[in-house]
Amino acid sequence: MPVPRISKEELKQRLESGAPPVLIDARLKYPYEHSTVKLPGAIRIGHGASAGPFPRDREIVVYDSDPNELASSNVAAALIRQGCRAVTLKAASATGSRRTCPLKPKRRPGRRPLSLAH
Repeated sequence: MPVPRISKEELKQRLESGAPPVLIDARLKYPYEHSTVKLPGAIRIGHGASAGPFPRDREIVVYDSDPNELASSNVAAALIRQGCRAVTLKAASATGSRRTCPLKPKRRPGRRPLSLAH
């Protein structure tokens, strides 16, 4: 099933709008675990996890780190089959080197935030 795609610039505009999309991080395990950032508010869906339930009245933007967008396309296609308005982010992840989207540090599971107080 063909999945609509948007650019990083289009995502940035949508994030700044009055009705920002739901963000889904569909990166595979290794790229996700070795990254220190994610898009703010992104919901993590790992490989093989079920997608949903998600709102049908808001756009959903799915991203991954694959230049061919395989993981994000599969998740978006599943959401479309469920009746959601889903798109993928073009040209791999928003966390790439020429980013235009805001990023947020990602906490690693099982680790507490560092404290500078003694």
